[in-house]
Amino acid sequence: MVTDDIEFRLGLIGDGIGRSSAPRLHELAGRIVGRRVGYARFDLDGRVDTSFDDTLAACGRDGLAGVNVTHPYKERAAGIVPVQDPRVRRIGAINTVLFRDGVPIAGHNTDHSGFVAAYRSRLGDDRPGAVALVGAGGVGRPIAVGLGELGATEIRVYDIDPARAARLAADLTTAEVPVRACATLEAALDGATGIVNASPVGMYRYPGNPVPEAAMGRPRWVFDAVYTPRDTAFAIAAGRRGAEVISGYELFFWQGVHAFRLFTGLDVDQAALRATLEQLADG
Repeated sequence: MVTDDIEFRLGLIGDGIGRSSAPRLHELAGRIVGRRVGYARFDLDGRVDTSFDDTLAACGRDGLAGVNVTHPYKERAAGIVPVQDPRVRRIGAINTVLFRDGVPIAGHNTDHSGFVAAYRSRLGDDRPGAVALVGAGGVGRPIAVGLGELGATEIRVYDIDPARAARLAADLTTAEVPVRACATLEAALDGATGIVNASPVGMYRYPGNPVPEAAMGRPRWVFDAVYTPRDTAFAIAAGRRGAEVISGYELFFWQGVHAFRLFTGLDVDQAALRATLEQLADG
């Protein structure tokens, strides 16, 4: 419930977000920095009485300081919210929107910065090598840019929608890091050093493994953008094959920390936030 003593009113817009832990993260971060934060979910799954555009506008009119945007609206949001950062414009998707005077004034992508932070927290300065990227949507695009910045030698992208994979490759390939759209998952996986699942497959609403274990090969590392559940079939299978597994929880944590700073202008004690989240999860 929203009350008058809330200092920062925030929210999340997406489909099927009933189990999202974003409200917990942001409200706990607020407590740690001594501010009162309220965070609401705006679930559009199955809604016919409103649209993403209308919901975003209503959040601004209702006085929210900002919202996060999740599947499947990140690319749509980038098309209607001002984006100043050239890198985020290149990504073509945003997950964080700031309001001023009831109007969306800036879009950011903390999936990008969160992925880079998650990778470095586990693998340090190790370069990603040749990477198979499964999924070319609103999460795949910022991760592809992040992989380039981390020094990937090649990105091979596969999506069930070949046109979307082709668009990502055309938009994001550079002279330093070629991005190639692959017609089959097997072509993307062949000899890959790392594998990234940027598809929704593995979420509680879309159970399964986007990369059958028999086709996985022996990657040095894998990353799963899915964090609900935390231990996905993909991550478990990769662990059995000896890969260093970076959980989607790490992306959830880091993108949340970065978004909180954008929303509030405040830096939260990351160790305290992580410890509190873990305690609540264990409880």
